[in-house]
Amino acid sequence: MKALILSGGTGTRLRPLTYSKAKQLLPLVNKPVLIYLIEKIARAGIHDIGIIVGDTQEQVKKTVGSGETWSTAITYIHQHKSLGLAHAVRTAADFLGHDDFVMILGDNIFNMELDSFIKNFYQQKANTSVLLHTVSNPSQFGVAVVKDGFVTALYEKPEKYISNLIITGVYAFDNSIFAAIDKIKPSRRGELEITDAIQNQLENGARVTCDLIRGWWKDTGKLDDILEANRLMFDAALAQKIQMGNNVTIRNSIIQGPVHLDDDAVITDSFIGPYTTVGRRTRITECEIENCIILEDTQLANVSKKISGSLIGNQVSIQGSPENSSSASTFFLGDHCQIDL
Repeated sequence: MKALILSGGTGTRLRPLTYSKAKQLLPLVNKPVLIYLIEKIARAGIHDIGIIVGDTQEQVKKTVGSGETWSTAITYIHQHKSLGLAHAVRTAADFLGHDDFVMILGDNIFNMELDSFIKNFYQQKANTSVLLHTVSNPSQFGVAVVKDGFVTALYEKPEKYISNLIITGVYAFDNSIFAAIDKIKPSRRGELEITDAIQNQLENGARVTCDLIRGWWKDTGKLDDILEANRLMFDAALAQKIQMGNNVTIRNSIIQGPVHLDDDAVITDSFIGPYTTVGRRTRITECEIENCIILEDTQLANVSKKISGSLIGNQVSIQGSPENSSSASTFFLGDHCQIDL
């Protein structure tokens, strides 16, 4: 079995940050989402991984490399334009060949391992298997109708309630998916939908099974979701702990975990509260910060209002005044921004 990770999307819901950074490389507890997925795939015993890349391919290649770190072989597959998940699978046809494969969307994060999902795929002799999750707002997702452990129908973002079981973005396929993709047409969005391809399989007698997420799952495509995913990863990995990289400097400050401070961070006269990650070489002076993701080489100084619920890019500068305030500030900033308060 091979694995295919989709990392070619433009991340429009996370602009302006994703104008200059791949959304799959945004960090949770100072580790890119994409790296968590590669580690999970490697732990499942899959060592041949293809990554679909787009305009941010050089960033992805620089971050991931050859895969040697995880005893895997990484193949990069360029998708010239994002035309749907089924189009991405078709683009990877040469890499996938006739092998079975697991496909994961590169902005999904979840805490269950893949072993049971893959085991179910083979035990049920399935053509396709989808990993599902129960939610209260299924109209925002592709949904599945399930009977006796088998999927009987799929619908992409239905307007009317059909099922509360959504497709998470984790799939297993045999090579019959390619014939199904060849039979579908672009949707109203102009994309080749993987749900349409699986529906075509169902209409032609394929066995489509499912498994349910055990634990939590998040699509990190929006600000609130990536902050929540960061909190969930903290709870799973560090609980109340404080984790620091090399050469971190803390002067006259309070650090209340869970917090992750990356290499060469400098914290002075500040409070760093729970669920905050601080990137490499970032300097924070006279600030109160909690529940934030702050990327590399950023400088925050003399911000009188508490900063909370924020995602702040690389090489950002926020310089405040010494005035006191009890309210909080929220920032969602792309790389290289400068703000004077």
